[in-house]
Amino acid sequence: MNKIEHIGIAVKDLEKSNALFASLFGEAHYKIEEVASEGVKTSFFKSGPNKIELLEASNPDSPIAKFIEKKGEGIHHIAFAVDNIKEEIKRLQNEGFTVLNETPKKGADNKLVAFLHPKTTNGVLIELCQEIEE
Repeated sequence: MNKIEHIGIAVKDLEKSNALFASLFGEAHYKIEEVASEGVKTSFFKSGPNKIELLEASNPDSPIAKFIEKKGEGIHHIAFAVDNIKEEIKRLQNEGFTVLNETPKKGADNKLVAFLHPKTTNGVLIELCQEIEE
């Protein structure tokens, strides 16, 4: 794992949260993107070298909707940049971590993503991210 790629925050209302975080960071989001396969609409902010991803459920059955229903708004995941997501998945499985999706899938912000089950990471959902090279 190279660095923290971003921190994901689950929100009920993306428009209101965009205004809040724009005030917090002193500048507007740089991207809004929907990932229909995950039932989520995302918005990205930069703060110095760091990125924050706001996540709003786009349907009531999505993982984000379920997360907010169970835990409320707040930090949803921490994402780490990796050079080779398939090799990192194998390495982490060999270390005993449970991978939620063994085959990486297309996520937001031009990334291939995979997630580690929070039960194997002290309650924190970990996302692995690899830039998609076109």
